[in-house]
Amino acid sequence: MTSLAAAPRAFEARRSSVGAASLAVRGKPLAADETRMQGRPSLEERFREELEALGIAPGARVLVALSGGSDSVVLLHLLRFHAGMDLVLHAAHLDHAMRPSSQADARWVEGLCRAWGVPLVRERAEPAPRGEEAARRVRYDFLRRAARLAGAAHVATAHHADDQAETVLFRLLRGTGTAGAAGIPPRSESGVVRPLLPFWRAELRRYARSRGLRWREDPTNRALGPARNRIRHHLLPLIERTVAPGARRSLVRLAETAREDEAAWSALLGPAERRLVRREGGALLLARDALGGYDWAVASRILRNSLRHFGIVLDRTGTRLALQFISRASSGREMHLPGGVRMAAEFGTVRIERTGETPPDEPLAIPADEPEGEGRARIGGRALRVAWGSAEPARGTVRLALARDAVRFPLALRGWWPGDRIRTPGGTRKLKKLFGERRVPRAERARTPVLVDADGTVLWVAGVEVARAIAPHPGQTALYLSISDA
Repeated sequence: MTSLAAAPRAFEARRSSVGAASLAVRGKPLAADETRMQGRPSLEERFREELEALGIAPGARVLVALSGGSDSVVLLHLLRFHAGMDLVLHAAHLDHAMRPSSQADARWVEGLCRAWGVPLVRERAEPAPRGEEAARRVRYDFLRRAARLAGAAHVATAHHADDQAETVLFRLLRGTGTAGAAGIPPRSESGVVRPLLPFWRAELRRYARSRGLRWREDPTNRALGPARNRIRHHLLPLIERTVAPGARRSLVRLAETAREDEAAWSALLGPAERRLVRREGGALLLARDALGGYDWAVASRILRNSLRHFGIVLDRTGTRLALQFISRASSGREMHLPGGVRMAAEFGTVRIERTGETPPDEPLAIPADEPEGEGRARIGGRALRVAWGSAEPARGTVRLALARDAVRFPLALRGWWPGDRIRTPGGTRKLKKLFGERRVPRAERARTPVLVDADGTVLWVAGVEVARAIAPHPGQTALYLSISDA
């Protein structure tokens, strides 16, 4: 992450890149020398500056995620012919096998790489992923394997400024904090870099056409089913026509500001965390008396950062309850969190540790734009296979039927959290009390899947209780959900 001292310089470099769109006369891009005469660097020059800002050194090994679409073809062309760094390039293409033309796309990509002299790592998904989220997981797993195979230190993807604007708006509409508003990072800790992030889709297309590049069009990008496509084709254009003409640029600036804020938080919290948190074997010890002297916003950040070491992400309510436990619990008391993690009060400290070898929870998101799909989740160490759709599932699984228009998407299947409540015909009940009344053993409570909506409202405690007023009535579109052990 960019240090607090380096953040202003990095921000200025990226701000100038994002704002410097290619100039055009009567719809044609200016030549490189004409661009320089206007006092603007060419796209190639800005691209090389971005590579340097991302820390890509001359001679580095870079794997390019190549779908065959215009953006990834432009990225490969710039890296292959205009980087000026003698990079060692490899390309990677995953055939998701989700549409009939995908094999033809893979063959086309293979021919392009052969023509440009770029080694290609190619793979076909088996079985084909169902839904965009599953496809994304499969794609990044493949890219990690391909990078190891190619010995690449960097994986370059073709995300650009329009992708950034759409991502930020999507997260804001769903509800997010500063970290979510920061959008797509230019560089990830895993080695993924996004050199096209300062560039707009339109200028990348102009570059492609001016160089005579060809690419493959993915027909699913025009489909209006996925929420991201509706934002791209309808919502953002409508906002720019009727509300804010510069909405895309404002959203990108918001992402930059949010990233600066996150970098500042990281720099400021570092010294405090070194004073308050220490490691003891596999546990973290948190000085709870000292933590109580900090403002709630600072204390909650320190706690959430500590819990991320165990794969735990608490929402606002969970964080408040955990902080209350830390400040008020008498020595010897314990609080159990999802994924087999325990907080134990020990006089002036709180010990945070995993109670066994239980791996961290892996919740599953169910988006509104995937009417049919399947995925996997891990809750309390229990591996689960989850399927959803409009058809009633087979018997022998834990099943739920709910009215699609009675809930707010995206849904999430996760473990139960302290403070969770469910609205039943007899009133709102705490899950902790409900588990006791239904005689659910303590060991099983952490392994029980809980379905929540976009607001965190509990809809279903699998095998225990269904929330009031979510069952479909005649004429309503039903969504069926089934859970089985993987």
